[in-house]
Amino acid sequence: MTVGHVVEKFTRHMPGAEIYVYDNNSTDRTVDVARAAGAIVRTERMQGKGYVVRRMFSDIDADFYILIDGDETYEAEAAPRLLEHAYEHGLDMVNGARVTDRPAAYRMGHVLGNRMLTGLVTMIFGRRLTDMLSGYRVFSKRFVKSFPALSQGFETETEFTIHALELGLPVGELKTAYVERPPGSVSKLSTYKDGIRILCTIVQIVKLEKPFLLFSSIAAVLFVLGLGLGIPVVSFYLRQGVVPRLPTALLATALVLLSFLSFVCGLILDTIAIARKEQKRLTYLSYPAVFPDRR
Repeated sequence: MTVGHVVEKFTRHMPGAEIYVYDNNSTDRTVDVARAAGAIVRTERMQGKGYVVRRMFSDIDADFYILIDGDETYEAEAAPRLLEHAYEHGLDMVNGARVTDRPAAYRMGHVLGNRMLTGLVTMIFGRRLTDMLSGYRVFSKRFVKSFPALSQGFETETEFTIHALELGLPVGELKTAYVERPPGSVSKLSTYKDGIRILCTIVQIVKLEKPFLLFSSIAAVLFVLGLGLGIPVVSFYLRQGVVPRLPTALLATALVLLSFLSFVCGLILDTIAIARKEQKRLTYLSYPAVFPDRR
């Protein structure tokens, strides 16, 4: 039972820390094993990692939070190093970037998918992380209590990254060893299904956080299509005095009108997005920063 080993390792490497295990409708002996290892066990009935993260962040109060999956693929030995890096540098999130030389631990399809999705996010929100989908992170209290937690499943890691990048929070990243799951442990991650869900989450968050970028891009595409269809019709009309293809002319007009409508929607939603961002920033600032005392 991997969760028991994870709890034991963290108890050894993080003495004095409170270790919580959240049971998400498990059908094995996860609860009993976690309790026997010394963890505080709580339950979230809504299925999905996003629901668990939302519950954890709501219930637990601490200066710093270390989040890790219970599958024994991440090194517990790195936890003190990640925490110290966050504390010493006043960071709101430290990401444990996965490094491995074992093909079974990090399959090529997952590597390529992670790189593509990370590249897409960093292209839109800024490049400060290399492993957006890592499940090993340290958070400050300010981060946790201002995090909206809107996702339901494994796409919550994408939310972590975008929340930090969009608010311009101080973040860091350290390399951590990553190994394959122990025999008998099965991953709940579906390469294609969860990849599509993560991509949809990115689009959804872009719509919420950067609506002008999304809707102005749609407006540009519609406008170009409208011009492409409309210019030949207008040119023929100016030469001959008649409209040869009325349906094409109507379609071109509709596309241009839709492009302007999309552009205006982007402007309006951008104003709302700025207000949401200000509210998250105010929530973030309502919690004091934790820094080492060097007086």
